Amino acid sequence: MWWSDQRSTGDGLARLAAALSLAACVGGCFQPLYGDRSLDGGAGPSLRSALASVDVKQIQAPKGNDEARLAVEIRNALLIDLTGGGAAARPAYSLVIRMSSTAADIIVDTTTTRPAIEDYGINATYTLTEIASSKQVVTGQTFARVSYDIPGQEQRFARMRGLRDAESRAARVIADNIRARLSSYFAAGT
Repeated sequence: MWWSDQRSTGDGLARLAAALSLAACVGGCFQPLYGDRSLDGGAGPSLRSALASVDVKQIQAPKGNDEARLAVEIRNALLIDLTGGGAAARPAYSLVIRMSSTAADIIVDTTTTRPAIEDYGINATYTLTEIASSKQVVTGQTFARVSYDIPGQEQRFARMRGLRDAESRAARVIADNIRARLSSYFAAGT
């Protein structure tokens, strides 16, 4: 009986040693995406400086409505994400974004036929163009859908505030999605 206990302990130690040696071998393959290391492993630019070289163009939206405010919010979030809040580098890429928004009733009160929960969404298409060659290097689409509660007829300002918060959350998701896609493009070695 004591022999089987020693054998299971020995097997466990052998498995642990194998797992640790495998982790040591594979551990050198990974590197942080947003680190200050160069993209090619040499003296080239880092991901941070590559992202800072993206010129985010003004997002076209009709003036005086919520989409114009959201266009500014998405652009500002991207500028902060790409430059880290610092000064932008000399632009090597140009980013053009087009957006549209949607709203839909999700749950409707059957007695009053008023919506109780609404869904707000933003659809965006983006194109990253290399300025030197005028070549489109990244094109894509992204979207964000967020829902918000409508507390009732008596609280119309709460509904407006809920919509505003949903719009801001959706704009943040759009900016994060675009930044992640650009980061993967630059990290892949362009």
